[in-house]
Amino acid sequence: MTTGKLYIVPTPIGNLEDMTFRALRVLQEVECIVAEDTRHTGILAAHYGIKRPMLSFNDHNSSRRLPELLARLQQGERLALVTDAGTPGISDPGLPLLQAVIAQGIALEVLPGASAVVTALSGSGFSLARFVFEGFLPRKGRQRQERLAALVAEERTVVIYESPLRMAQTLTDLQALGCGERPAVVARELTKHYESWHRGSVSELAELFHSNPHKGEMVLVLRGQEAALPCEEQGRELLGQLLTTNLALGQAARQAARVSGVSRNRLYQMALQKRQAEQHAEEEEEGSARLQSLPESGEDPSLGSESADG
Repeated sequence: MTTGKLYIVPTPIGNLEDMTFRALRVLQEVECIVAEDTRHTGILAAHYGIKRPMLSFNDHNSSRRLPELLARLQQGERLALVTDAGTPGISDPGLPLLQAVIAQGIALEVLPGASAVVTALSGSGFSLARFVFEGFLPRKGRQRQERLAALVAEERTVVIYESPLRMAQTLTDLQALGCGERPAVVARELTKHYESWHRGSVSELAELFHSNPHKGEMVLVLRGQEAALPCEEQGRELLGQLLTTNLALGQAARQAARVSGVSRNRLYQMALQKRQAEQHAEEEEEGSARLQSLPESGEDPSLGSESADG
């Protein structure tokens, strides 16, 4: 028996007019549409008069739903995988189904279409010869700091998905890691009625989003770091900033080395020397303070205010 086929069908990221003719035809022909959220996809289907059965496939039910979908494909059905917006497999829960279909050798057809990643890149004005997609960053902790430090050191253009609630903090964190003057773009509500593009340095954008929080879906595009010779001054400054975040010295030295190009061992030794110098300075200051508290030279501390002749 001939197996069926899974179609990967991109859907608009905002503007419903961005649906392709081919995508509409496929959605009309398949036996079932596999959607991240059937209510959301139902709006699209109603707009175009698509009347096909739907099943949800998301983080909450994927392990339970996967065997059923694979069985239907093995029986010869054609299924279309869609996400709430954009291309399936990019920061959405559809990946397990795609991986299982590939592993079992089931036919697969991928349609080109809308993607917030490509749309934001195209409008950024930065070099697209080489770029990297980060997706959503960890919300907090050491893993977040390590990811951000790696992105700051990245020479390729960087694309990040970020919540409007955390955009200002992400920009501030990038600024703290030494790329406050780096050009960046925040693309907001792409293809929608209130689409807007915010351009400037990381520091300027951080100030903008702190003082005037914005709503809506956002994509941050960061220009890659221009290749440069290792800079000890940059490494030293960045190391000092990282140490204020309570990172261990070795971890801070590693992240600063990744950004500045200065060797980790060199930065580690520089930090140790700085600590020793600060400690020595504190000891000298304490010694000077003790000397200043002693009586004037020649004065007998056992005598009162009266002179020896008295």
